[in-house]
Amino acid sequence: MKAQETQSPALHLQRQQMLLRMEYEYEKEEFRRQTEAVGVARNVKRGLCWYPVTPGRSYYNSLNQLILEFTRTEDDAPEHSFEYGRPVCFFRQTPDGKVEHLRSQGTVSYADDRRMAVVMPGAGAVLEVQDAWPLGIQLALDETSYRTMFEALEDVSRARGNRLAELRDILLGTVTPGFRELYPVRLPWLNAAQEAAVNRVLCARDVAIVHGPPGTGKTTTLVEAIYETLRREPQVLVCAQSNTAVDWIAEKLADRGLSVLRIGNPVRVTDKMLSFTYERRFEGHPAYPELWGLRRELRRAAAQSRRGTFSERESLRSHLARLRDRITALEVQINADLLDGAHVIAATLVGSNHRVLQGRRFGTLFIDEAAQALEAASWIAIRRAGRVILAGDHCQLPPTVKCPEAARGGLERTLMERIALRKGKATSLLTVQYRMHQDIMRFSSRWFYQDRLEAAKEVRYRGILDWDRPITWVDTTGMDCREEYVGETASRINRAEAELLLRELHQYVQRIGARRIVDERIDFGLISPYKAQVQYLRSRLKADPGLRPLRDLLTVNTVDGFQGQERDVVFISLVRANAEGRIGFLSDLRRMNVAMTRARMKLVILGEAATLSRHPFYRQLLEYIRDIGG
Repeated sequence: MKAQETQSPALHLQRQQMLLRMEYEYEKEEFRRQTEAVGVARNVKRGLCWYPVTPGRSYYNSLNQLILEFTRTEDDAPEHSFEYGRPVCFFRQTPDGKVEHLRSQGTVSYADDRRMAVVMPGAGAVLEVQDAWPLGIQLALDETSYRTMFEALEDVSRARGNRLAELRDILLGTVTPGFRELYPVRLPWLNAAQEAAVNRVLCARDVAIVHGPPGTGKTTTLVEAIYETLRREPQVLVCAQSNTAVDWIAEKLADRGLSVLRIGNPVRVTDKMLSFTYERRFEGHPAYPELWGLRRELRRAAAQSRRGTFSERESLRSHLARLRDRITALEVQINADLLDGAHVIAATLVGSNHRVLQGRRFGTLFIDEAAQALEAASWIAIRRAGRVILAGDHCQLPPTVKCPEAARGGLERTLMERIALRKGKATSLLTVQYRMHQDIMRFSSRWFYQDRLEAAKEVRYRGILDWDRPITWVDTTGMDCREEYVGETASRINRAEAELLLRELHQYVQRIGARRIVDERIDFGLISPYKAQVQYLRSRLKADPGLRPLRDLLTVNTVDGFQGQERDVVFISLVRANAEGRIGFLSDLRRMNVAMTRARMKLVILGEAATLSRHPFYRQLLEYIRDIGG
């Protein structure tokens, strides 16, 4: 890795293109395998497919896109990976079990647990899908995102004599980032580290990083940095890798009183979120009723133009041309009004390439959760910016990289991590955390943050029960808790450990008292790195009558699913237990950092010490817990 760090920007970008190509080819092969060999039922369980689905109404939305709605009909619908902007394909299953894919493809506009709205390429595609039965929807390979990332890397590589070239040489090369001298802004509602981070952002000419470990108020700090920047600039671009992260920061900025324009549909579809989407604002523009009428007239006239005499068709063509000119003028006017009237333009990194933003540049780009974004995705948005502010924590979850060889080659190493390690003066570490009891925090602080974190006074000794130990390791060594590989979900499960977790949960609930838990809304998180274990725990909880009154206070999910969340009490099932000491992706310690730091007052870890303690991290964690009496 050190050799890579000394590469010139040109060689580094070439390597990024090569690694991204490896990831693309790997994902393309995986999609082919899932389509041809894995089977529909397994893809449904993996969240990659809905089957069967029922087509519903079709309509044109405010952006003149043809939408077709679908509903899935399973009684116990599993979680899925469908979200705004992701491409989908359609298929039907023949009586002999063969899968036949339809010609048409679409793009997700909106999806919740059971309903999905898909942008269709045309009326013919709608008819083809409506005529197919039984019908299924499957995630397709996201060619558009890959194409956009490759284009961004090419643009950065070719840049000469412009701001993009300067940023490339600063962020990837040996050029030192610049900072201006400004009188410090006083923000007494922030702590000293947060206030210093905001001021570092304001002083940065090129790049600054807000490094926010768990519970340190990274979002609060970022919102203040954006607010203060907007005292000096008319507009900023705010991006994140995922739609969920964009929604989160956009809502916080709106709460701060800023005018936010959200490009793309939100995952959290509430009236508040919808109110600042581009589509809703577009519909609310005074010129929209005229535009809507003209579009309807255009579709009617276009259908008529295929009939009638030659002179009638010629007259209609002239009418169609006038309609199109007026429609284009109205669309340009509405688009300009919406974009010019917003303080904040919010989008995913790939969404920052949306056609409505073409030709638009921003003085400052803020990338939230930058440590979860592929470097190539970050460059998509950086092309539009004069300076870049990155916020996140590269000691937590990395980007999703499916190709092991590409991950080992450095594809999962983000731009934020590279800059933080090589341009230390650009980085501000937030050091006061407001989430965890100090005993839960301390091991993470030592291992990941040079022991620089401190617990705020109000949480330092906070607990649920008197004389309780904040962190406990339940060692399953000798309990015959064996892991199994579950091919159907390509995951691992440890049923005996899951049953032990539920017994420990029952005992802790009894110690607190169910009435107190309900009255005080004490919430619990059950975490495992493995999807199969999560699914098993969910099924056992669902069948447990003793925990039914607490159901809405119990959340079971993977580590990735808990990113950005917190609970009063957290149980972690590590699953791995084998004679060889294999721990798989538990060796990605960033995942364990996320899992442990979700807990506010009580953390219970279940795992076989004989297997896990062969790794120095888990050995030292076990020793730490024993030293503090856990």
